[in-house]
Amino acid sequence: MNNVRNWSLTVAVAGFLFGFDTVVISGANLPIKELWHTTPLFHGIFIMSMALWGTVFGALFGGIPCDKLGRKKTLFWIGILFLVSALGSALAPNPYLFSFFRFIGGIGVGASSVAAPIYISEISTAKNRGKLVALFQFNIVFGILIAFFSNYLFEGFAGANDWRWMIGIVALPAFIYSIIVLQIPDSPRWLILKKRDDTAGLKVLEMIYTKEEALENFEEIKKDVIDSTVKETIFSNKYKLPVILAFLLAFFNQLSGINFILYYAPEILEMAGLGSKESLMNSILIGLINLIFTIVGMRLIDVLGRKQLMIIGSIGYIVSLAMVALAFYNNLGSIILMVSILLFIASHAIGQGAVIWVFISEIFPNNVRANGQSFGTGIHWIFAALITLAGPVVIDLFKENPWPIFAFFAFMMVLQLVFVLFMMPETKGLSLEELEHKMLNNE
Repeated sequence: MNNVRNWSLTVAVAGFLFGFDTVVISGANLPIKELWHTTPLFHGIFIMSMALWGTVFGALFGGIPCDKLGRKKTLFWIGILFLVSALGSALAPNPYLFSFFRFIGGIGVGASSVAAPIYISEISTAKNRGKLVALFQFNIVFGILIAFFSNYLFEGFAGANDWRWMIGIVALPAFIYSIIVLQIPDSPRWLILKKRDDTAGLKVLEMIYTKEEALENFEEIKKDVIDSTVKETIFSNKYKLPVILAFLLAFFNQLSGINFILYYAPEILEMAGLGSKESLMNSILIGLINLIFTIVGMRLIDVLGRKQLMIIGSIGYIVSLAMVALAFYNNLGSIILMVSILLFIASHAIGQGAVIWVFISEIFPNNVRANGQSFGTGIHWIFAALITLAGPVVIDLFKENPWPIFAFFAFMMVLQLVFVLFMMPETKGLSLEELEHKMLNNE
């Protein structure tokens, strides 16, 4: 079991790079706007959302190298993408090259959200799968916290070039990750089902289980070999249920407004009357609350289950977003607004944040898991990109008072609660093969 935990921790570092790279742009947002005199539309497309369009690309096509090269090699090249992106973005002389290198980093983010959850889910047991896959989310929010903290430290470090240091520092953890990920074995399910290397697959299983348990799992996985020789698309009728579930979960994840708030936290807080340095400090507090409640979600996901956490998170979303809208509408001040945003972050961390990567990595059968994960994460990132692209325009439109933005997000979370209560199945405590039977038979 130590092997599984160590491998999971190593792979989850991709989540740290994901969180760091995604949110570090929040500190560079306003300086870049002033440096290159970007319009709201240009800024939304080329500066703030370009990485997310790369993420969409990486997510939608990340399943291909996962199946062809294997989970391990894909995870290594993800680290190289982060490294190149960090250095290129930091040194970019104009907004076009900046957006190109941010796009490269986005590919890394998207591919990591496919490869890392798949790898961890395929090496873990039914008993600890939720907690171990949630390590990826923990590292995402840890990366987000460090990004906010790093931005705060680099504020005033190099004058007009502060933002270059904020973005370039990502190269250091990317380099370290690229080295350590070479030490892990490949996924036993990939070795058996895709590479057809039974010996290597069984050897990895024996590093996870006792010899008897390894053989039992080996035989169960081998049952899928015949299915995996048939070229199928996840859009065939028999995969209808997992496709619908993945789409809706990913859709609602972004319609909560989580990326909108994380990306534009300093600007939103400044609208409430907080100064630039103070708003960056409050962004650190947002990251800290995110981390604390992600740990709570990790502790509970294999105890209460995925569905119960989603119910708790949905109710928290509705209350907190309604409070943010009311705080802006009635001009209740920055303290009430900050408390409401922190409640929102806690609700996300314990609900959608803890559940999404676990749930999507579980519900697709072995032979189409990589493509299913690509689909689910692709939907997630398409909506993330659209919302982030629209962010500067929407903020400019409601610059006098942005309460309608948060009222809309609150309404969408009412719809999410309905989805969770009436459509979402519980997946805790079942092996991937048992879940495959459950999903394909619509039980």
